Amino acid sequence: MIRMIWWAGVVLWLGCGAVGGEDGERAEQDGQGMNVVFILADDLGYHDLGVTGSTFYETPNLDRLAESSVRFTQAYAGSRVCSPSRATLMLGQYTATHGITDWIGAQTQAGWRKSGRHTTHLPPGYVWELPAEATSLAEAFRQMDYRTFFAGKWHLGGEGSMPTDHGFEVNVGGNSKGSPPGGFFAPYNNPQLPDGPVGESLTARLGRETKDFIVANQDTTFFAMLSFYAVHAPLQTTEERFEYYRTKGLEGGLAEQAFTMERRFPIRTVQDNPIYAGMVAELDAAVGSVLDALDSLGIADNTIVVFTSDNGGVASGDAYATSNLPLRGGKGYQWEGGTREPLFLRVGDRYTATIVDKPVTGADLYPTLLALTGSDVMPTQEIEGKDLTPLIEGEDFPDRYLYWHYPHYGNQGGDPSSEIRYGDWKLIHYWEDDRDELYHLGRDPGEQEDVAANNPEATESLRNELLAFLGRRSAKAPNPDPDYDAEQAAARDRFYRDTLLRRLEAERLEVLAEDWQPNGGWWGSE
Repeated sequence: MIRMIWWAGVVLWLGCGAVGGEDGERAEQDGQGMNVVFILADDLGYHDLGVTGSTFYETPNLDRLAESSVRFTQAYAGSRVCSPSRATLMLGQYTATHGITDWIGAQTQAGWRKSGRHTTHLPPGYVWELPAEATSLAEAFRQMDYRTFFAGKWHLGGEGSMPTDHGFEVNVGGNSKGSPPGGFFAPYNNPQLPDGPVGESLTARLGRETKDFIVANQDTTFFAMLSFYAVHAPLQTTEERFEYYRTKGLEGGLAEQAFTMERRFPIRTVQDNPIYAGMVAELDAAVGSVLDALDSLGIADNTIVVFTSDNGGVASGDAYATSNLPLRGGKGYQWEGGTREPLFLRVGDRYTATIVDKPVTGADLYPTLLALTGSDVMPTQEIEGKDLTPLIEGEDFPDRYLYWHYPHYGNQGGDPSSEIRYGDWKLIHYWEDDRDELYHLGRDPGEQEDVAANNPEATESLRNELLAFLGRRSAKAPNPDPDYDAEQAAARDRFYRDTLLRRLEAERLEVLAEDWQPNGGWWGSE
């Protein structure tokens, strides 16, 4: 029987059990022939799930996935912002190596100053698209005769560097944009995603498109990447979800204060935003629909499921949506809140649920997924991540250096800096003044005590290793701004400290008021 399936303008002719020939059919469960569903959230913090400690957000489906998975409690994104982290997942490389060091579209050099920023340094240029010569994760699976599918946020280039230019046969909604052009309800204003009924949920739609692809390809092997736009700004949810979480917040008792000053910007310290909570719930429901499809089709035991996020939760800048405490900072920050992520890996029925507390990074998922599926593909680029299967199976997995490079300021209040972790030690090197901070994460996971002065040998060793690595990668650094205006910078700092901080507290209480309305029609969701 032949089936014709349509996704966002792409037509696939699928023969039951025949697409891709014998190599595309499911093999014995020795890893070869296992399907892969990669679920990536956008801007979701480590503590934004019930299973990772939130008592305000409710995520029963993701909690269920975590309870049946290998759960990594010290997993890191490749970067503190989106595009670099996504490139790391697609290439298995650190940001200093692939060169996408900021979200694509961010201003650099003179453009940064013209945008009204008053900083001592100007951020350097960076690569604006996924390199065509590299073997993306999707291209690696295509070489194995997998069907490949992408839904949601791409943000790794525009024309010539779309998902379909990097190994995905089907693209639903992915383009150069970092946030949904039409918001989280139809009409979407997205050329890669035909509109559904007015008010349709984007998050639910992406989950449904992924589920439909899985159903259509259940008799083949497939790599499906569900890359949510949620929970990125704009913050939008339905009235029903809003009322549920507003009531929950009020009945739980409101904290007197929900914001404080971080080094540059105000930062949220309490999880009580009902709009954001509704978005987390919508994401969880969409994940649940995909997991339920795998179960109902009887292919869950032969499917690898990955869930993670591209960077920390937005506690400063943008929508000031969540708190990452007890981790310090959030999206855009150099501290743990900027890069620590939930990471769940369910490998069919091969591994029992377990917790791994060894540091791992997004670059590790590329070689790990290829190993778990029995791949012999040789990527064209150097793979810097490590296959995690020995770690999962209890074999020796020595400590190693992990690297991050973000020579930019960003929109959330972080500093241009680079980081290195080895064991429990984490060093942050600041590019503005060439200083270092050192934290022992085993004793101080919240990074409250800089112990560099008390540990000069560890500081020097990690600094030298970090700078040597960046030198080998010809990594770029910010340069001093010759037109820096200290008075304008001081005025900006006073605004954040004296005006914005109070404004955020007032806006928080307004949203929680009984008669609050976002607009005439709840972003069209009605």
